[in-house]
Amino acid sequence: MTELRVGGLHKSFGGQPILRGVDLVVPAGSLTAVLGPSGSGKTTLLRVIAGFERADRGEVSLAGAVVDDGEGRPTPPERRHIGYVPQEGSLFPHLNVEANVGFGLPRGRRRGGRVSELMKMVGLEGLAHRFPHELSGGQQQRVALARALAIDPHLVLLDEPFSSLDASLRAAVRADVRSVLRQAGATAVLVTHDQDEALSLADHVAVMREGQIGQLGTPEALYARPGDPELARFLGETNLIEGILQGATVSTPLGELELRPPGSSTVQGSRVQVLVRPEQIELTAADGARFTGVVVEYEYYGHDAVVRLRPDGDWGVEPLVVRVAGGPRWAVGSRAGVVTTGQVVAWAPGGSSAANRNVVPPAIR
Repeated sequence: MTELRVGGLHKSFGGQPILRGVDLVVPAGSLTAVLGPSGSGKTTLLRVIAGFERADRGEVSLAGAVVDDGEGRPTPPERRHIGYVPQEGSLFPHLNVEANVGFGLPRGRRRGGRVSELMKMVGLEGLAHRFPHELSGGQQQRVALARALAIDPHLVLLDEPFSSLDASLRAAVRADVRSVLRQAGATAVLVTHDQDEALSLADHVAVMREGQIGQLGTPEALYARPGDPELARFLGETNLIEGILQGATVSTPLGELELRPPGSSTVQGSRVQVLVRPEQIELTAADGARFTGVVVEYEYYGHDAVVRLRPDGDWGVEPLVVRVAGGPRWAVGSRAGVVTTGQVVAWAPGGSSAANRNVVPPAIR
């Protein structure tokens, strides 16, 4: 198993900076998702790691060996022992499954043992002689993964490999891919713009924006303690309301809410922005409730539903977003009580909480 280290990485195209000092550590045997919107630099980062692009400045190292330092001659892609899984699979249409999987192996190893083992691992038994056009989208991605693993790579890079799959197939295929990577003990980096994909698959998530890592941590830590409101919005639906710090709590229109440790670095008694996730809000009968509102929208998804509620009184906030079980429908125009549960994160208006900014897994400190 191989550790990947990226330090102070810069890359520009035509004078336009794309990577602006990226620092990233991917522990051996783990899967790190690089999550970001289009144009954030995540694909460029993957291509520099793979050796398809050369760094302007900074360093990329695999298993302690520097493969690009932005100065000397970088190690060529074929000598980095990296398996690469592109978006569309990019299979050779004139080769069958067996030949595609074994393509990167020496000619004498392209049939039998290693190839058969990998086909079994990714669930392609019995499909060795089929051609890519005879496979489903999910099967094609499994072939691409098997091909990437065939060379016993130091590192596997996955460039949005599920984006071309329909929603029902995407969840099943990514679960299979995660299982195969774990079984192989592979170190992997997944590039994606899908928050659900990053949070559900990865051991660690690095959020990229404007060519830098905005925050790095476990999925649980990033979702619960985002470094600023922008990152909170990017990782899921949010309710941002005003509050005033009061010791270990914050006073809000929803009542006194407990701050999530280590709390905010903002001065006590000052105004803050408070993050309340939709699943932290429960709806109750309006009669006798301390906080109430009117339902203005109801979106049903089967397993759950999203309710938008306009609070009674002048709170200075947009309608609250509430996630509830997909049971009886809350009719638009009906009134409901509001109860908030769990701990919250607070920031100074327009800023970030220094206490919550860099959530780094202990394994990579």
